[in-house]
Amino acid sequence: MLNNSDEKVVWLNNPDQKGEFLFTFDGKHIYNLFKDYPYSLTYEQKKIFDSENPFWADFFSEKN
Repeated sequence: MLNNSDEKVVWLNNPDQKGEFLFTFDGKHIYNLFKDYPYSLTYEQKKIFDSENPFWADFFSEKN
């Protein structure tokens, strides 16, 4: 897992799978960025994700 200790979003690193962006909030439920964002996240999770990942929030701004 890769993350800054202050962040609530934890990015998961799978070197065997290219182009897959997986993350978790709790270490149990794993989200796939391109499949699950933003619709599978709760309002609070999306708010946290967007604040910690402004690049992706902007990238998907048309989808929100």
